[in-house]
Amino acid sequence: MRITSDDIRGVLGILPTPSTPDADHWAAEATVDLSSTADMTEMVVSGGIRLLLTNGTFGEGATLTGDEHEAFTATVVDVMGSRGLVFAGVTTLNTRETISRARRLVARGAHGLFLGRPMWMALDHAAIVRYYADIAEALPSVPLILYDNHLAFKGKISSATYAELAKNRAVIASKHIGGPSILEDQRAVGSAMRLLPLDAAWPSFAEAFPDLGVACWTGNVADGPEPLIALEKAVLSRDLERARHIAARMSWAQSAMFPGGSLEVFSDYNIPIAHARLEGSGLVRSGPPRPPYIFCPEAYLEGGRETGRRWKALRTEFPGT
Repeated sequence: MRITSDDIRGVLGILPTPSTPDADHWAAEATVDLSSTADMTEMVVSGGIRLLLTNGTFGEGATLTGDEHEAFTATVVDVMGSRGLVFAGVTTLNTRETISRARRLVARGAHGLFLGRPMWMALDHAAIVRYYADIAEALPSVPLILYDNHLAFKGKISSATYAELAKNRAVIASKHIGGPSILEDQRAVGSAMRLLPLDAAWPSFAEAFPDLGVACWTGNVADGPEPLIALEKAVLSRDLERARHIAARMSWAQSAMFPGGSLEVFSDYNIPIAHARLEGSGLVRSGPPRPPYIFCPEAYLEGGRETGRRWKALRTEFPGT
């Protein structure tokens, strides 16, 4: 059965990639803690999350070897089983390597791909459209969720480009960075794909687009799915007053990990801050970050831990039931 945008409904949880104790050394091999990965995935799926994305930025798609990438994806897919869908992150620095990795991950059971753009040089409108067209041609019938982040990929996908990408039947959704542009971008794509706001921005997006704003993304799923399930139930039942209350509490929890409130500074230290956040929430044995992204000011790490601790409090405040 072909997976379409209609299958993208609810919370899409982006997983981190737990590491072995020696993962911060250049000579380390097989640095994915597969036991911790299996436990984490089971915790998230048992908690009610049915759509997973892997190996984005803090999932360390840029620091894994091909073998590590494949082993991690296979573990997540095996634990998910028939309970939901796994979109494997597969962004690399060029089209051919991306296709090669994608084929291996789809062969290991990934249901679709979570796909940013090569970022050594910025891609213009024509290059972005061609890039995703090439992926779709190479992997027919494999659904794609775009990863749109202007800091990671040297530029934002424009509304005009979104309109063109919406013609590509393989593209079913996009993880959106948010901000005012999401409204114009949604109008550009219509119902052809799901635009995914951040969890805390979901209620306002759902209010603007009641029939289309039925899904969001989150980077906090491994800190505990309970508040996210509570948010999902509120949004999808159109109890927007409760949804806005939950989202405001999520914004409070997440604010601690942005140094001085800066998304740009956070993006420079996203990976180590994410490991610190998992330390603070206490549910996942995350291990150290992998080189070269291993250094981070202690104050920024403490901000990550504080977000984890705050999210732990939200699990009690919003148990998800």
